[in-house]
Amino acid sequence: MLTHLVLESRNGKTGPIPVSTSSKATCPASCPLYAKGCYAGGGPLAMHWRAVTNGQRGDEWPVFVSKIAALPDGQLWRHNQAGDLPGVDAKIDRKALLALAKASSGKRGFTYTHKPMNKANVATVTMVNNLGFTVNLSANTLADADRLADTKAGPVVVVLDAAEGVRHTVTTPAGRTVETCPATYRDDVSCATCQLCQRVDRKVIVGFPAHGVSKKAAAAVARG
Repeated sequence: MLTHLVLESRNGKTGPIPVSTSSKATCPASCPLYAKGCYAGGGPLAMHWRAVTNGQRGDEWPVFVSKIAALPDGQLWRHNQAGDLPGVDAKIDRKALLALAKASSGKRGFTYTHKPMNKANVATVTMVNNLGFTVNLSANTLADADRLADTKAGPVVVVLDAAEGVRHTVTTPAGRTVETCPATYRDDVSCATCQLCQRVDRKVIVGFPAHGVSKKAAAAVARG
């Protein structure tokens, strides 16, 4: 498995910050978007992701970690525009992830995970969030967002269907506030300017309306 780092992304949604991509082998097969619905499954990002997955681009983990350690203090960066936390399928490689979190110390790194939050993974993600590297738990529905929030392992994001995304603010069944990612409906906002997903102590869940070539499949997942 390889991980590729670009120091200045040309993706308008992320803005010009360092962004990485990990092999698809890191993604859990249990993710309902794994086969169809993942935004990274189409377009130029899909081509890049395949190249990383096939071993044509990227670095072995220790080299990638050293590149993160070399980023300037205070640098906002996003781990995984595609791919998941280190570890094959559902497993999180705790040693590898801790190495990344320590390398990112003093930086402002953030990422997302669809790995199942079993007892071991909750412990690992909680540890890493406490170290200052923000791991957002990715929920598939509003009810799932409540379940993940109850683990207290880290902040939560959720897939929204089209109707929910248009409203910008919705609530989960348990009454938690979900704010739609502003970069999805405002051209003047990106990860670089918003930075909400990097805040481990935020009070809101961030919602991402289904998008990409398989957005209908993703929206169906969001509707449960």
